Order: sequence, then C-alpha cells, then structure tokens
Amino acid sequence: MIYINFIFYCFVFLFAAIGAMRGWAKEMMVTASAILALFIITVLETYVKGLSQTFAEPGSTGQFWMRVAIIILLTFFGYQTPNLPRIGGDRFARERLQDSLLGIFLGALNGYLIVGSLWYFLSQANYQAISYIIPPDPTSIPGQAAIKLLTWMAPAWLGVPFIYFAIALSFILVIVVFL
Repeated sequence: MIYINFIFYCFVFLFAAIGAMRGWAKEMMVTASAILALFIITVLETYVKGLSQTFAEPGSTGQFWMRVAIIILLTFFGYQTPNLPRIGGDRFARERLQDSLLGIFLGALNGYLIVGSLWYFLSQANYQAISYIIPPDPTSIPGQAAIKLLTWMAPAWLGVPFIYFAIALSFILVIVVFL
C-alpha cells in the first residue's frame, strides 16, 4: 500500500522534471491554464445555480468528474503550446541554467496546482469516485500528514475573492512574458 501523500510528492517531482525540460515560458502557460481551470470551477459552482441541481451536487461523484474534466482539459491545452522560440525570437531560448531552474520551480508549482486540486476534489467526494483509492487513516501518522497536507492545497485557500486576484495576476504575467 502506498500513501497518497507520497504519490502527490512523486507527481510534483515528475512535473518539476518536465518543467526543467520544457522551460519556464511554456510552464507559465500551464500555470495560467491551471489557475483558469480553478477559476472556471469556482465561477460555475458559485454563480450557476442550476449546475448543482442537475449533475454536480456538492460532494457527489458527478461533481468530482466535472471538476476533473475541466482541470484535465485546460491542462491539456496548456501543455499544447506552440514553438515559442519561433514566436518570440531568442527571448525564449533555453540555453541558460536559470531558465531550467525557473522551469523546475514552475513545473513543481504546476504539479501542486493540478495534482493537488485533483486530490482535494477527490477528498471532497469522500474518495467514492475512484474505488481503489482509500481515504487516509486519521489514526496513523502518515494519514494525519495527508489530512494536514490537504488543507494546503490550492482549492482550499484559493476561493472567492482570491481566485479573482490569482486569475488577473496570472494573465498579467502571461501578457508581460509573451508580448
């Protein structure tokens, strides 16, 4: 049996390695798309009241799969960036060490945003959406660490109004970087 917090850290490390290979500019697009996904989920669940009455009842597996679909879809399109050196000239060339180090940081941030959000939403669905994942045991030390780690995931603290500031800041950064 593997603890879910260990899987989370493995994914963050994997995303950091991907970020080092792709570079900071491409990872910036993924960060913006992950924040956009959380923004869309927040707006849909806050302001579209008919959504919770149809298939996305709070805490249901339907709500979990709707959230997963939004995050996966926007993350997929965030990773489908064009060839940036062709667009921006030499500005996005990945020749320097600091570009890879910033890519590692942004890749780890993307892993935290994407995998952490999926884990947080799975926890809100009481781990019923995926039958072979069991909830952390609150009586064990690793289970307590996993429950404590869940309180630090992005959807836990990135609600209204902070999500509005996050989406504005992420798109300001994207515009500044790419123009």
